[in-house]
Amino acid sequence: MSAGGGTKAILAALGANLAIAVAKFVAFLFTGSSSLLAESVHSVADSGNQALLLLGDRRSRRRRDLRHPFGYGRERYFYAFVVAVVLFTIGAVFSIYEGFEKIAHPHAVESPGWAFGVLIFAIVAEGFSFRTAIVESLPHKGDHSWFTFIRRSKSPELPVVLLEDFGALLGLIFALFGVTMAVVTGDGVWDGIGTLMIGLLLAVIAVILAIETKSLLIGESAAPETERRICDALEGAPEVDRVIHLRTLHLGPEELLVAAKIAVRHDDTAAEVARGIDEAERRIREAVPIAKVIYVEPDLYRADKAPSSPTTPSGAQADHA
Repeated sequence: MSAGGGTKAILAALGANLAIAVAKFVAFLFTGSSSLLAESVHSVADSGNQALLLLGDRRSRRRRDLRHPFGYGRERYFYAFVVAVVLFTIGAVFSIYEGFEKIAHPHAVESPGWAFGVLIFAIVAEGFSFRTAIVESLPHKGDHSWFTFIRRSKSPELPVVLLEDFGALLGLIFALFGVTMAVVTGDGVWDGIGTLMIGLLLAVIAVILAIETKSLLIGESAAPETERRICDALEGAPEVDRVIHLRTLHLGPEELLVAAKIAVRHDDTAAEVARGIDEAERRIREAVPIAKVIYVEPDLYRADKAPSSPTTPSGAQADHA
């Protein structure tokens, strides 16, 4: 997986979730706590999600073919979307059901020592996994806020792991709250309330992930600063008079399609135009290495025929034809 894919963060989360899932389920058998059962299912779902992310990365590396001429880079987006669906259907729905069931038919938490011990162990393990995800994300986050990073990242794995680990930590705190209140008050309804809180938390995270990965699946353009660098590279070529319009599309996290119409001088020969296009493509790849597929169309610029829509930050006109 690429550096942007965060293999280390995924493997750390997978190892932590597998260990935690076993510990939580054993504790559930001793305590009968619905919060621990919900957390066990949550950890199993998270482990499956990490496996899906690794599978998506592997499948995205397949060579392009006649049926998929632009390759399989979006496989990573598809499997990230599946993760959101799994998190909602298995994690959230099950936890919400268990929460209502426990509230309707409460019973005391047995052997609470098991519950507290496992939950504290799980918080430590999830904290390690969350810290790894943060460290892996920092080089890609830059000066942006965490919210902006999750919204704008073209590599789905790190935002998915970050949100999963953050949700897991909050879920453990909710479970600890529910079990503690159930033990202190002797009322098993609190255990059900903790379980219900876990389910609602997972539902919110799943919806956020689904919205973001859906946008990537449909197709997102490059970031504004990336498009600005492309326009600067094009207009820096002596054979290019200006960029008439520019279109970009992520074929995958590290593969960008660039389509541009450039204005050339009316007295340029065909050979000069061809050299200009070759130079323009070279400059684009130099400025933006992930620009793997580039289409440049030469044209004569006419102000009266220019698109009237707002310009991009780089000054290239957006084409709505």
